[in-house]
Amino acid sequence: MISIENTLVSDDVISKEFICNISKCKGECCVAGEAGAPLEKNEVSFLEKNYSKIKPFLSQKGIKSIENQGVYVKGIDGDLETPLVEGKECAYTVFSDSGVASCGIEKAHQQGVVNFQKPISCHLYPVRIQNYEKMTAVNYHSWSVCSDACSLGESLKIPVFVFVKEALIRKFGEHWYLELTKHVKKNS
Repeated sequence: MISIENTLVSDDVISKEFICNISKCKGECCVAGEAGAPLEKNEVSFLEKNYSKIKPFLSQKGIKSIENQGVYVKGIDGDLETPLVEGKECAYTVFSDSGVASCGIEKAHQQGVVNFQKPISCHLYPVRIQNYEKMTAVNYHSWSVCSDACSLGESLKIPVFVFVKEALIRKFGEHWYLELTKHVKKNS
């Protein structure tokens, strides 16, 4: 474990290798699982205020699910999450003609309609954040749907923390990421 400010970073975030391989998985992380994407309170506020701007970028099934359940739901553990479509994909998921899943929120961002890229939990994946009273755990999440991403990362020798650099900076800041890279270089 690496301690930076009030975070503990799992060694796997440094040692495991990963690059999303969307051509192989087709965005299965937006579809598989038992719950929606974890949301932070500020993200819920953003979705509540900006749903009307995001709505044109969503599927009809997604819109129906959001309008029936709300822009977020509380999961069985009480955490805030994106709603699902009939217990399957995230309600914000859209599919290309070839069946590749992607994020409607991100599409709205790419078009300059909103200034929010997508939930940080999605942006950080395969890194998962767990907040505790006095510290935050930064862990690597291994999931079988990402086996092709692991293989590609291994072949290109790209560590998880490098793959999610932009998201880690978005979450913890430039200084935090610089401290992480200093630690990695010092211990290499």
